[in-house]
Amino acid sequence: MKCQSAFFSRWLSVCLCLLSFQFLQAQGGVRWAKDGNSYYSAQGGELLQFVLPKNEKTVLLTKEQLTPQGQSPLAFRNFSFSEDDTKVLLFTNSKKVWRLYTRGDYWVYDRTAKTLKQIGKGRPASSLMFAKFSPDGSKVAYVSEYNIYVEDLASGVIKKLTTDGNRKLINGTFDWVYEEEFFCRDGFRWSPDSKQIAYWQIDAKNTKDYLMVNNTDSIYPFAVPVEYPVAGEAPSPFKIGVVNTSTAQTQWMSVPTDAVWQSYVPRLEWAGNSNELILQHLNRKQNESKILLCNAQTGAAQTIYTEKDSAWIDIQPLWDNDYIWGGWDWLNGGKEFIWSSEKDGWRHLYRVSRDGKKETLITAGNYDVMEITCIDEKGGFLYFMASPENATQKFLYRTKLDGKGKPERLSPATQQGTHDYDVSPNAKYAQHTFTNYYTRYASELISLADHKGLNGENKVGEAVAQANKAASKVEFFKVTTSEGVEMDAWMVKPDNFDATKKYPVVFYVYTEPWGQNVKDQFGVENNFLYQGSMAKDGYIYISIDNRGTPVPKGRNWRKVVYRKIGLVNIRDQALAATEILKWPFVDSSRVAVWGWSGGGSATLNLMFQYPEIYKTGIAVAAVGNQLTYDNIYQERYMGLPQENREDFVKGSPITYAKNLKGNLLYIHGTGDDNVHYNNVEMLVNELVKHNRQFQLMAYPNRTHSISEGAGTFQHLSTLYTNYLKQHCPPGGR
Repeated sequence: MKCQSAFFSRWLSVCLCLLSFQFLQAQGGVRWAKDGNSYYSAQGGELLQFVLPKNEKTVLLTKEQLTPQGQSPLAFRNFSFSEDDTKVLLFTNSKKVWRLYTRGDYWVYDRTAKTLKQIGKGRPASSLMFAKFSPDGSKVAYVSEYNIYVEDLASGVIKKLTTDGNRKLINGTFDWVYEEEFFCRDGFRWSPDSKQIAYWQIDAKNTKDYLMVNNTDSIYPFAVPVEYPVAGEAPSPFKIGVVNTSTAQTQWMSVPTDAVWQSYVPRLEWAGNSNELILQHLNRKQNESKILLCNAQTGAAQTIYTEKDSAWIDIQPLWDNDYIWGGWDWLNGGKEFIWSSEKDGWRHLYRVSRDGKKETLITAGNYDVMEITCIDEKGGFLYFMASPENATQKFLYRTKLDGKGKPERLSPATQQGTHDYDVSPNAKYAQHTFTNYYTRYASELISLADHKGLNGENKVGEAVAQANKAASKVEFFKVTTSEGVEMDAWMVKPDNFDATKKYPVVFYVYTEPWGQNVKDQFGVENNFLYQGSMAKDGYIYISIDNRGTPVPKGRNWRKVVYRKIGLVNIRDQALAATEILKWPFVDSSRVAVWGWSGGGSATLNLMFQYPEIYKTGIAVAAVGNQLTYDNIYQERYMGLPQENREDFVKGSPITYAKNLKGNLLYIHGTGDDNVHYNNVEMLVNELVKHNRQFQLMAYPNRTHSISEGAGTFQHLSTLYTNYLKQHCPPGGR
């Protein structure tokens, strides 16, 4: 029995999932016990256990037990248990590594000996990453400063398993681009017998550094290097090793790769025993995926399963609290595993034999599997999220694991909207969260069999009953372009709307393969940058999901943008806007568009390619030149510049900058490690060359989120609001 969830879209969806996770934590979110009959929760500095179905509380670890001698109680961010539940590993003093808090200190509480001990003593403070118990609970392994260590809990002896690690030779974790695009952070795996550790080694010595210039933290500027392979540059070579924890000797796996073009291994696990590894191997273009079994003792590798796609193949990230990791779901005692594919035009799940020679379709029909929520092998069911009829919503389904059943929807028919479930390992219980555009987020513990709250709890039902649909300002609608493309959209009209008047319209865009804007959830219409109420001030606010966005409408919808990002997605948006501008209450002289990251890129392209439609644009953290962005992301969707450079050029806003006619506000952080600041200066040069006037705001040393530094958000929000009001005045006329 395994339960987990995999995400269907990228940074916008990841942000939404982070918000959802934080919401659950605020509500006393769960960490299921292995048997599924209880859960753990950190509250008030204590670790609690709640036994179901009555939700009876037990204090597992008190503040006193979690207080090191002579220190304050531990403020722990995360925790995990040894396999026998006698020891607890606590993650404290955490620091960010790029996006997430994955570096810190670790302590072990021994529930039998009643002792609290810090591990990794002698290592720099907050330098340990991804510490985890060995399966037998006798050791803890972790990464520190690019090397892997193992510590014996009884003796306290620390052994350094790799010795060659540095910023350019990375053991047990990853470089920037693997982390950003493959969600790879934790780069090592204990063997089931606790005697070996499988790990990635990333050799970034030939990967060029992007130098971010810090002009603010000292009188003399200094460079901050980030290993960053742009589109067209070879990725950092990988090696997969198995290190013996007794001898510290590594056996390297013979994974075939192209010495020039290179390739990727985004997923790696032990194959249900201590003799073999299983991994996913992607070619450089990411349109061919192979699953390999590797002999841990000899390194010999055998390809057991191959899939090709004329566009690209998505990897399947899995969510686990503070970071995203990959894994395999084994069935039938390790003789089969579950794998996803879009080979029939929809994202479906298959059970594949260990030798790859037999596969059985589990989920069948014209719908996409959005997430796996639970695999109940004992009960014979697979639980998953899908929305066959409405791509803006999400519901829980289950089907038989043998592929012979039909999908059965478990989410109540009376709750139309967006559901999320954290299902217990025994599939008896779940933490259920629900929202729609007029119902606030609500969460409750339910029994899965009847979908009813435990002990009479009915928080979701109460939220639905209290919701006032008529009071919501959001309207969902569909728009069909002159080319016959139908897209989902939402709109908020001005307060006191008068259909005889004409109002300005503001489009919020993302448009690329990792962001869905049109979701049936509460607050979807909120513009966090706008000071005040757009509806009260008199704006029509609209967002549209074009082809290429990661909505559950099938493979062709999502992959029609292959080698055409910056063209197909932009044309869909522009033609949809053309239809909207036919509405009698829309003022075509006051049309604005804005977006962040990929949405910033779309804003630039819309302003430059369709200046007759869009009169004002606010682009935040935008990619102006696709050739400057990282290779994993850009090559996945656009191909290789060495083969089709013209597609990168045609899709880049900089190519069309000379066409700017409207009002453009261009915002970027100079310390952006994701979309680098050279995008700004390249685009500025092009605009200057053609005497195109615009406004630029560069936030010194701010990252992609432009969130660091005193007063930053207030300044950004004020700038955004004032610019929009000045150049796209609100109100009906």
